Amino acid sequence: MKKTVLAMVSGLAIVLAGCGQSQATAPVAKKTAGPVTIVWTASPIAGLGVRKTLISLFEKSHPNIKVKLITAPTSTNTDKAALTTQISSGSATPDVYMGDVIWPAQFAHAHLALDLSHHLPSSFWSRFAPGLVQGASYKGQVYGAPFYMDSGFLYYRKDLLAKAHLPVPKTWAQLVSDSETLQKDGLVKYGFVWQGNTYEGLTCDWMEYMTDAGGTVLNAAGTKAAIDSPASLKALTFMRSLITSHVSPAAVTTFEEPQAMAVFDAGKSAFLRNWDYAWANSNSPTDSKVVGKVGVAPLPTFSASNYPGHSTIGGWNIYVNPHSQHIPQDLTFIKWITGTQAQTVLATKFSEIPTNYAVQKNPAVRKVNPVLATVSHVRLVARPSNTPIYPKVSQAIYSNINAALNGSVSPSVALKTTQTQINQAISQNGL
Repeated sequence: MKKTVLAMVSGLAIVLAGCGQSQATAPVAKKTAGPVTIVWTASPIAGLGVRKTLISLFEKSHPNIKVKLITAPTSTNTDKAALTTQISSGSATPDVYMGDVIWPAQFAHAHLALDLSHHLPSSFWSRFAPGLVQGASYKGQVYGAPFYMDSGFLYYRKDLLAKAHLPVPKTWAQLVSDSETLQKDGLVKYGFVWQGNTYEGLTCDWMEYMTDAGGTVLNAAGTKAAIDSPASLKALTFMRSLITSHVSPAAVTTFEEPQAMAVFDAGKSAFLRNWDYAWANSNSPTDSKVVGKVGVAPLPTFSASNYPGHSTIGGWNIYVNPHSQHIPQDLTFIKWITGTQAQTVLATKFSEIPTNYAVQKNPAVRKVNPVLATVSHVRLVARPSNTPIYPKVSQAIYSNINAALNGSVSPSVALKTTQTQINQAISQNGL
């Protein structure tokens, strides 16, 4: 497998898009006697190997640019705080940095990220999978280049469905029906497990149900809450019914990704909502009792005619420090690392989901991992991170949705409270 992958990767052409900048906006590179070194702060990606591999390939094709790697803290919040302190002080390093897909509005508002849409042509942004550029934008400008992505998937026990002669569910109603059949027949303890705890993961799950029902968190301008709607009530009522019907365990209101994955991998659940990495985990002999028995599909929908359902965008972008002294080289690095060669290495050698749409659709890439074959069929939805107060918006969502899920309040009360809290946060911040 390794020899085949490496041969395929090495045989691919490096596709680079030109800057297309006007002389009025294009930064001018400083003349130097030797290679220019840019500093890349990057979170661990499947260990150190992928970053070193990408840097090595980049430097081979761009001998006049060297990349110095700085490993960011593993905690996203710690990483965010460190970058905020460093860049807001006026520091020119790092030149480029990895950041969460929910950072664009927060970092743009605080002048911590360069407006890339003024430095890269519109043709550059067409290389990305649908929905990713929108998620990296704030007030119509793009502040992050999608590096690798993730989204929600439905994992299912293909052996149990085959035994009961049941299809892979395409609607939420069918998932409930399949679950109840498998539970009634004693084939599995739980039907469906997911992320219901009071944390960011619940906001991700919520976005999928709510968007599929036709709801939205904010208005189009991002200036007012719109979450208290009939569509949202439909979504939340359904989520609560998963628990009251015992299709999902009551403990799902305390589940994060590891807990939900552990139940599924122990063979106690027929269905699981989780991210890309759940596939590898379910097929790990040391971690899973369902090795070889798992399938993956897009998430279901409320209406069969709208299949597939929506999947929340996760993943990381590449941002540029607005104080960087090497912006031309930074842009060259960004174009390469989101191009064909780098994205193919990321997908095939390290099993990350590429943001480059052509790489996603490449049959040779899809063959490597069933999740990669599925991702091009999902409908992506971004969290309402197009506001600089997104952390407060998300907290209002996950705290109140969780309260409705555990029965502390009714779904209608939870949504009204969420709407009020979001509007208060918007008002207090003068947005």
